[in-house]
Amino acid sequence: MIEAKDIRKSFEGTPVLKGISASFDPGKTNLIIGQSGAGKTVFLKTLTGLVSPDSGEIYYDGRAYSSMDASARDRLRHEIGMVFQGGALFDSMTVGENVMFPLMMFSDHNRTEMSDRVDWALKRVNLEGAQKKYPSELSGGMKKRVAIARGIIMNPKYLFCDEPNSGLDPKTSIVIDQLISEITHEYGITTIINTHDMNSVMEIGQKIVFLKDGYKAWEGTSADILETDNQAIVDFVYSSPILRALKDNKLRK
Repeated sequence: MIEAKDIRKSFEGTPVLKGISASFDPGKTNLIIGQSGAGKTVFLKTLTGLVSPDSGEIYYDGRAYSSMDASARDRLRHEIGMVFQGGALFDSMTVGENVMFPLMMFSDHNRTEMSDRVDWALKRVNLEGAQKKYPSELSGGMKKRVAIARGIIMNPKYLFCDEPNSGLDPKTSIVIDQLISEITHEYGITTIINTHDMNSVMEIGQKIVFLKDGYKAWEGTSADILETDNQAIVDFVYSSPILRALKDNKLRK
């Protein structure tokens, strides 16, 4: 579990996070949503330790980040997996080398052990036999699956995904959502996903934190989001004319 308590952050005197508190449970797909500029990316970076809050605290299974020394923070980094927006693969490396990269940086495994681990991760994301391909040879969906394989290669307790569906067609987005959800449940990972994708919200939003203007404006599940009378989340969810028309049609029935 990750807990954020009263997180505040400003840049050059401009408040971006304004006292956000939230908890994220293991074995669930936890989503952070909101309009551009709402503070989602800064909040996600704060949760990963990439950005230090001005005040407030982040707890990783009860361990306060601000109280950790350099050694403890290094151990925490070994427990974190990342799936970056766009995949962030190294073009000059093969698929196998991309997935192996965290092991080479942070583990003391020998080459055989690392290769076995890469085989496992690629099999888990349905990319067996792709080790020697280069990113330029892959489709957008395959690149995202390689990024997920790299994210889980260290057997993380915490998995952070920044816009994992960006640039993908709707059908491939569903495949990526299902894969992240399966891995989360299978390994009991605390998964936190930053997304704009309403399909993801409805399909895998077991816990949803909605940010607006730097505040937590709403919290609930994908089922709750259709029934809420919170005007901020209603305006966000039904910002599309098509969705508004569908909602109005449902109400008339």
